[in-house]
Amino acid sequence: MRIIVCIKQVPATTDVAVDETTGVLKREGIKTRLNPYDLYALETALRLRGAHGGEITALTMGPLQARSVIAESFMMGVDHGYLISDRAFAGADVWATARAISESIKLLGDYDLIICGKQTTDGDTAQVGPEIAELLGIPHLSNVLSLGVPDKGSLPALTDMGDSRIELSVRLPALITVEKGINTPRLPSYRRKQASAGREIPVIALSDLAESRPELYGLRGSPTQVERVFVPEADNTHEVWEDAPAFLARRLVGELRGRKLL
Repeated sequence: MRIIVCIKQVPATTDVAVDETTGVLKREGIKTRLNPYDLYALETALRLRGAHGGEITALTMGPLQARSVIAESFMMGVDHGYLISDRAFAGADVWATARAISESIKLLGDYDLIICGKQTTDGDTAQVGPEIAELLGIPHLSNVLSLGVPDKGSLPALTDMGDSRIELSVRLPALITVEKGINTPRLPSYRRKQASAGREIPVIALSDLAESRPELYGLRGSPTQVERVFVPEADNTHEVWEDAPAFLARRLVGELRGRKLL
């Protein structure tokens, strides 16, 4: 089984500045980490390979510093890794990001399964995975809680539909996004870290893609435009009421009605 895992480097802090003109996060000079949800995607791929054989390729999009998350995936046991990086991809929304990733996957060749984390902690849209599948023209399942044994080109899965859980089977090749409850990610191996130190990580640029029109990528190719970004005002004023519970309940209801919150 040939598996591609899409991962992302995200800020390791919530204290991130935003470019008020473009609405894009300012990622320079901040601490970063591998998106936590992607750890579950990597672990899912590693367990599938362990049970059924094959190879795993990690794929990430970002600036050159994003090589670090590919290096981390090597420490977990991934076989290959690629970085999608080009100034033309900067400022991409979910659609332009999905296009760059899907075109890069086409460049890599045949695959059986693409695995993504449920979402990223910097965007929280949970849209990129399904959009990659749509652009590739393959079926997909979201919010996967567990996987069954692949059989005759299909993969059974249990998915979380919010108010219910449904058992489904998807025809391969396919894409799935996994919930964090699907497994417990393993720790990176120090031995693998030593073995993969200095390993070359190929970079996929716009010119490498079959569809290389720059207007389809980055800010130019993003239909989602941020109109305004601002830091909300913080109001920490408060009151402390002390009295009998019945009186406090009536006072609270009166206060809420006075503010038209009830």
